[in-house]
Amino acid sequence: MPEPRLPAIAVLATGGTIAGVQSEQASAAYRAGALDVSELLAAVPGLGQLAHIRAEQVASVGSQNMSYDVWSRLARRVQALCQDPAVDGIVITHGTDTLEETAYFLSLVIRHDKPVVLVGAMRPATAPGADGPANLFYAAALAACPQARGRGALVVMNEDIHYAREVQKISCAGVNAFASPNRGRAGVMRGSQAFFYSGNTTVHSVASEFSLETLETGGWPRVEVVHAGVDLGGDVIEFLAGRCQGIVLAGVGDGNATDAAMQALQRAAASGVAVVRASRTGSGRVGRNGEVDDDAAGFIAAGELSPQKARVLLTLGLSQTRDVGKLQAYFDRY
Repeated sequence: MPEPRLPAIAVLATGGTIAGVQSEQASAAYRAGALDVSELLAAVPGLGQLAHIRAEQVASVGSQNMSYDVWSRLARRVQALCQDPAVDGIVITHGTDTLEETAYFLSLVIRHDKPVVLVGAMRPATAPGADGPANLFYAAALAACPQARGRGALVVMNEDIHYAREVQKISCAGVNAFASPNRGRAGVMRGSQAFFYSGNTTVHSVASEFSLETLETGGWPRVEVVHAGVDLGGDVIEFLAGRCQGIVLAGVGDGNATDAAMQALQRAAASGVAVVRASRTGSGRVGRNGEVDDDAAGFIAAGELSPQKARVLLTLGLSQTRDVGKLQAYFDRY
């Protein structure tokens, strides 16, 4: 009886802590993206028994330096691999700082149901107890799992599986640094097996109306985030309003800010800048017309999206329309 065929998994590396090298063994300092993908794969025990691996180096950056240019290259490559019948799933190694943003972006522009799994590490590859090899093993196992198909981009860290829309980095240190605070994690890894808790309720992948081609043809709209705090003035908002197509407020509480800031945002919205209210708190839902009269101000409510993910969605939305009602519909849908 022939042995079952091993799945074929493509690994795309972009750098990050998972490929980091410490300056000294006992030092917390390290250089992100120092190792190439072949070195990462060589450190993962049992990977060859799990899947046939093909690897590519897309970028070698710390994810604080992730860019739209890298996003474009990465999304084009993922889309091509999704169309390749010889590839069963795709793993992307990524720095943890902006991993959630890249995952959410890919979940909205990759029009295919093939598993796409993003993974990183909180400790550099040369650190004692480096978590990268185990995380990478779980990512490859998840990408090979038929149950991962049709769920959009997924993130696996520390044996936990997260949907791209839900996941957030909630700590700057420690291996348990990722969570899905609003709807909970998607599932868990146990060895090479994935166990999902429930179906994904978010819109993504094939059902998404966004595309990389539209962004690249029309240009990436400029969207920036303003972080609310005590005594926030309107001058920073006025500066951005003259330079951006969209502004996301990382607001206090339910997406709020000082009177001066809110008045400046209202003037920005009146001038044609798309303004989204999100919350800096890390969880909860910013709904329309609560503390703030969004209808009167011309604002968009972010719902459950964090400010950083609201920025991703607003960028994609502005590539399609400047109509505030249609933009709000995107936030209600995605």
